[in-house]
Amino acid sequence: MRKISLAITGCMGRMGKQLIKSAVRDKTFKIVSLTENKRIKRKISGIKPELNSKSAFKKANVIIDFTIPKCTLEILRIAVRYKKKVVIGTTGFNKKEEILIKSLSRKIPILKAGNMSLGVNLLMHLTEIASKSLGKRFLSKIYEVHHKHKKDYPSGTALMLGKGIASGKNKEFYNMVGKKYLNKKTFPYGKKINFNSIRKGEIIGEHEVTFSSGKEIVKLNHESFDRALYSEGALAAAKWLFNKKPGLYSMRDLLNF
Repeated sequence: MRKISLAITGCMGRMGKQLIKSAVRDKTFKIVSLTENKRIKRKISGIKPELNSKSAFKKANVIIDFTIPKCTLEILRIAVRYKKKVVIGTTGFNKKEEILIKSLSRKIPILKAGNMSLGVNLLMHLTEIASKSLGKRFLSKIYEVHHKHKKDYPSGTALMLGKGIASGKNKEFYNMVGKKYLNKKTFPYGKKINFNSIRKGEIIGEHEVTFSSGKEIVKLNHESFDRALYSEGALAAAKWLFNKKPGLYSMRDLLNF
């Protein structure tokens, strides 16, 4: 069986390191390139990291990217030029950047997800169903917890879940975004979706969606205990994307929710 040639960006980051571990164990892949935004002298898994460039990606079939928005867009421009498939786990994109990614996906296959976990993507599906079923009488809010090193808030997963709420109500997500709180003990419901992000310790990820009518509350939640959950999901996405035509895909396409 032919192996999928894989490039991993942000190789010195938390997810980059985890992706390398998981890819080395998965016999479907051969890591051909590692990149970072600064020069690294030592080899990692027998490969010397490079800067993002044509030479770094020329041997790769698929690029997996967990970095920052600016870096992701740089990688996508190279990928489009040389027809490389890209799995994006980066979060924190603004509306303009999201539109650009969608535009670039007309030229290459891109799978983008704020979370690569099966459970989280199921949670988003259930969030859509609950939002649609509960209707206008129920207000909603989203609570999330991540490790103290995570810079962006709300998390990509929290925003995914917000999109699930908006989709269930058949509304534009960006018009539904309410207040964004950081490290608050409590936070209110609103006519729009309010978010509260907690950053502490080394917590991998907790997310909770709450709906309230004032008379009853419905909660949907998910907890992550192992970072390999995300790297294995990203590798599953890379396998699935390998034979796809240009387009913007999500984990829900892969999982057929």
